[in-house]
Amino acid sequence: MSCFTCIKVLMILFNLAIFLAGGTLLGVGIWVSVDSVSFLKIFGTLPDNIASQFVNVGYFLIAIGALLVILGFLGCCGAQKESKCLLITFFSIVLIIFIAEVAGAVVALVYSSVAESFLQSVLTPVIKQQYGSNKDVTNSWNTLMTDLKCCGLNNYTDFNDSPYMKNGTYPTQCCSSNSTSCTMAFASSSNISGCFNQILHLVKSNAAIVGGVAAGICALELAAMVVSMYLYCRIDKNGSID
Repeated sequence: MSCFTCIKVLMILFNLAIFLAGGTLLGVGIWVSVDSVSFLKIFGTLPDNIASQFVNVGYFLIAIGALLVILGFLGCCGAQKESKCLLITFFSIVLIIFIAEVAGAVVALVYSSVAESFLQSVLTPVIKQQYGSNKDVTNSWNTLMTDLKCCGLNNYTDFNDSPYMKNGTYPTQCCSSNSTSCTMAFASSSNISGCFNQILHLVKSNAAIVGGVAAGICALELAAMVVSMYLYCRIDKNGSID
């Protein structure tokens, strides 16, 4: 078996796997979006806020699945039919995705401090306007503060003027003891740190794993581009007709 034929077979198998994976994601996404009730029965009884957010993932799965189906089809058919048009289209789409990922990584590194400030400016008003009145927001923050043993985004003052403060007390997570009414004086003396730094710490502690996965994906994309361009350049030399 020649090198060209071997690479061609590998290209077909690789993209066939991508096509099947995309079809699976697409099917699951459509199922979640169209018949969410029966899909959620698989997971048993879930809280309403978790279930509603979980169903929204269906649209994301449809988008990713459709993209993978298109890429798998172009790569598989391009290699099988030795079509230069399909191969160059496959190469172009993967290149665009690769450039977008690199650009996103650069922006995330360069503007990380700006992103932190932006995140604070977005989340703090959510607490002040919806904590205590919006059940989903309240439950989400309560879970986060309980798990991380923190209070608010920066500290207990984030809850000032929030709907929850009509009771005259702060969330119990903002005080060192849950058995006592969490007044301003008690919250101040408890000195419970905000959740923002702990969230950043969790993100940074897992950055190596995320970076490794991203590097692996980029390596696969580079390999796919190299193989598709190799086949594109060798088609004429092997006497194939586009």
